[in-house]
Amino acid sequence: MTSPNILIFDIEPSSDATKSLLTILKESASLRDCATRILRATDITADTKDDPDKFLMDFDPDLVFISLSPGANLIAAKVVSRVHAHWPALPIILLGNIEDPDAMLALLKEGARDFITAPFDAVNIILRVRRLLEIEPESPVEHIKASFGLRHLVGQNSSFVAEIGKIPIVARCDATVLISGETGTGKELCARAIHYLSPRAKHAFIPINCGAIPPDLAENELFGHERGAYTGAASSQPGIVEEAHCGTLFLDEIDCLSPLTQVKLLRFLQDKEYRRLGSSKTRRADVRIIAATNTDIEESVRQGRLRQDLYYRLHVIPLALIPLRQRTDDIPLLTGHFLNMYTSALNKRVTDISTAAMSKLALHQWPGNVRELEHVIERAVVMCEGSVLTENDITLSRSQTSASHCSFQEGKARAVSQFERNYIKGLLVTYRGNITRAAKAANKNRRAFWELIRKHRIDVNIFKQGTTH
Repeated sequence: MTSPNILIFDIEPSSDATKSLLTILKESASLRDCATRILRATDITADTKDDPDKFLMDFDPDLVFISLSPGANLIAAKVVSRVHAHWPALPIILLGNIEDPDAMLALLKEGARDFITAPFDAVNIILRVRRLLEIEPESPVEHIKASFGLRHLVGQNSSFVAEIGKIPIVARCDATVLISGETGTGKELCARAIHYLSPRAKHAFIPINCGAIPPDLAENELFGHERGAYTGAASSQPGIVEEAHCGTLFLDEIDCLSPLTQVKLLRFLQDKEYRRLGSSKTRRADVRIIAATNTDIEESVRQGRLRQDLYYRLHVIPLALIPLRQRTDDIPLLTGHFLNMYTSALNKRVTDISTAAMSKLALHQWPGNVRELEHVIERAVVMCEGSVLTENDITLSRSQTSASHCSFQEGKARAVSQFERNYIKGLLVTYRGNITRAAKAANKNRRAFWELIRKHRIDVNIFKQGTTH
């Protein structure tokens, strides 16, 4: 069974149990395609008792979850008894906490097969569901693909989607990839996705920040050394290239490598051969190279920081990640993603974000891009004392703008244009593409606001797809 039907009896719709369960199911490679249906407590206790039974018959579930609620033991017992009487072979899992052990035991005697208490552990739930449905365990590779694949690359912006859409195609081949994008745009996430969706997924993915390696140690780090190669080399040491054999080596900030190390790396890219420091023996390693840079790579070539021949070797398949300020329509989606992530990780009950808080996020310039947004949401979830993130929970760093070398009039025109564009997109994000409401908030009539949208060539449709949770 690869696509089971899972029914959830939600006795307490205001709790997060059902929402957490749905998130966990979607994160499992073998369960994310399952069909799920939710039946509320109002349906369970309705006078027309045939409706829930008909619902079960029409949906034909393979597994039933019952989301429990404190003080609702009688309702839970009624549901368990009723389901077990009509479908005795149907597995029932109780989800939630019941303070009275006798009450839980009574539910198990009524026919429940298993129970899971909060806080909910994703691995525990998935393992139990697969066991009850007799689904083959996911292979380690499939689990890794689910963990580090495309699901972490969140966004609906057309430019972003166009680049991310290349990843499954790029992963199948074995060519060198060069990823460009500002700090925090997700370059390493893309590199991991390429690796874990590729035939090399069973082997190592090793990320290296070239800017963090002292220039005189870079060659040693990459290719290793033999005993006595330099003072203090008491024993031979393999390099990162050797450790990454059959896998993928991710070289971030590639333009920070010293000229000598660039020559050695170029040779390795050409023939997959290298030598350890102090050795005359040529070694081979089957390694895929994915490089990345947060600067204008062509400018680095012009200024001599990156060898031109190395650039051509690396620039076989380019991926360019746009900054967050150019995909503000994705801010609600990313915010919801991080909100779900950190409410679960930090065991908080934050379920939504206010309109004012979302507007504040939409108008920020995000110099740190998606990574900065993630940290802002994590900090906000920690500080939030209620169930809704407010504007006061959002703490943003001050954006810094670079000095302009244009004339005053040109600089002013650019600033006004940038303000208009960001302001309009911020309102469209806040009001989810509703032009009437956005125009009213801007204190403009609808026609004038629409003219501004056309002036800046903003696609309103993409804002209608975003959600905040």
